[in-house]
Amino acid sequence: MGLFSWRRRSADETGGDRSRVFHDDDQRRLWFRRRSVARTGLVVLAIFIVFGVWLGFRAQTAKTNLEQARTSAQQTKDALLQGDTADAARFAGQAEFHAQAARDATHSLPWNVASAVPWLGSPFETGQQISDVVLGLTAEVLKPAAEVGTSIAPNQLLADGQLDVDALRKEEPALDTIATAAARLDADAQAISNPNYLSALEEARSKLQAQTSDVSHLLGGTAIAARLAPSMMGADGPRSYFMGFQTNAEARGTGGFLGGFGILRFDQGKPSVDSLGQNTDLDRPFTPFSLDKDFDQQYGFTKPTTDFRNSNQSSHFPYAAQIWKSMWAQQSGMDVDGVVAIDPVALSYILGASGPVVMPSGETVTEGNVVELTESTVYDRFPTDQVARKQYLQDVANEVVKKISGPVKSPRKLFDALGRAVSERRISVWSSVPDEQKLLEETPLAHEVPDDAAPYAGIVVNNLGGNKMDYYLKRQIDYMADGCGGDTRLSTVTVRLTNTLPDATPLSDYVAGKMGFFTGLADNVPKGSMVSSVRLVATKDAKIIGVLANDTRIRVFGAVERGHPSYEAQVAIPPGKTAVLTFRLSEPTAAGEARVPVQPLIDNVSPTVSVPTCTK
Repeated sequence: MGLFSWRRRSADETGGDRSRVFHDDDQRRLWFRRRSVARTGLVVLAIFIVFGVWLGFRAQTAKTNLEQARTSAQQTKDALLQGDTADAARFAGQAEFHAQAARDATHSLPWNVASAVPWLGSPFETGQQISDVVLGLTAEVLKPAAEVGTSIAPNQLLADGQLDVDALRKEEPALDTIATAAARLDADAQAISNPNYLSALEEARSKLQAQTSDVSHLLGGTAIAARLAPSMMGADGPRSYFMGFQTNAEARGTGGFLGGFGILRFDQGKPSVDSLGQNTDLDRPFTPFSLDKDFDQQYGFTKPTTDFRNSNQSSHFPYAAQIWKSMWAQQSGMDVDGVVAIDPVALSYILGASGPVVMPSGETVTEGNVVELTESTVYDRFPTDQVARKQYLQDVANEVVKKISGPVKSPRKLFDALGRAVSERRISVWSSVPDEQKLLEETPLAHEVPDDAAPYAGIVVNNLGGNKMDYYLKRQIDYMADGCGGDTRLSTVTVRLTNTLPDATPLSDYVAGKMGFFTGLADNVPKGSMVSSVRLVATKDAKIIGVLANDTRIRVFGAVERGHPSYEAQVAIPPGKTAVLTFRLSEPTAAGEARVPVQPLIDNVSPTVSVPTCTK
């Protein structure tokens, strides 16, 4: 009893102190809890700081190495084009080293974690995709290309005027493998995701996409050349080609009027040219034939298959090639294996690589004067003597051919010159062998009107005046279209044609007269005027809304060419004046990139294209 009472009293007596104890315990627990939270927060903050520093370091490493890899990759490409295989191999090795370092950085732990964050991780995912493509480009494309380049460097491939077709054929499988890898990596580059909010990475993505596209096209063309060149240049037996010299002072669809010709032969890569002739040598009563129903309907009244003057009005080179092949077979009894066309501007590039030629008279023909000499001066020198003029032009062609079919001082410069001429569509090639022609259609050499539905605007000028006034023609071409929202969209093709001849400049009637078969159009225009057919070959299934000439609505002639609608306007342009033709159309919203092929005349044209690329 006494013990119980003491314990109870003791508890009652100490009640206030116990309350303080409990309060102090709560304070201590709260303090420890806060201290623990703070410590955890500091640890988390430290982790974030370390992670950020680590990620930042990796980002800087990736950026630096990607830039260095891209620079080395470009240097590799340039060295390959210059035939410097030693430098190409060195730069390719550097590119691979930096590309691997960049990939290691973009696939590190902090980068992988960052890339997994929705939206915020988008730039990091883009960086990984970029580094993957760059490494693949260096390891699967540039290094193997540098190795192959040792065997097919220009100085190795072309010696004493003969192409080593056996070496080219030997390396064809390797080139095909490299080209396939380049095409796959280009597709991967084009599919790299948008980095959303990081503009610097967007710029890097765009540069890489442009670089892979360039490399893919280059190597794709090289692989096709390795498949085509040996057989077409006589590796399996001699080949012969009708070679037409086009005078683009008088415009025709494929470039210029057929001014002369020769027979180009190849035997084991060795070229030679014989049977050089004037266009008037094609003087047999040729048997007409049909190329295509639409071709016959559009051009048939001008007798294109029997009159060399009208043989190449269409911009579709295979039509002209088949006509010239037929004419030469009927003229000579010789059945050539294909047809080549070239113009004086291309010859100027070739003379720039091979050096000038000296005529029998002692006159020097150079890169700088061959175009003016053959497209303008010759008509002043021989204003009425056509025989002497044609002989002079044939002599020029003969000397140039002898120059370029002999030993070449700089094969690389010659390849560069030929490449430039091909890129400007100044050299055309057609083969009578179907498999070869199919491959040619994948190159700029074919000059085909494409048989597909992608957006297309081909502007084709044909001289209707029978003169040489297109020497003074300057062109500007614009192709614009609306977006991809509907089944059809509005488009506009604008062509500006300027006659740059100063007013009252004295020219012979042969150069500036009006001798064409459309005399009605030229009746009331002054001497020196251009009298031209201007045809738009449009996107398949496009419909014309209207055509304006200097803001005045005009009539056009409709036709069809290889499934494409064709609309022809006829204009006369006095000296110093400009004709502006505006074609307004409704065209299908077709998938694919818009194409505006440039007819190879005297001037070089860079069309303005504002046509969204649709995917449907």
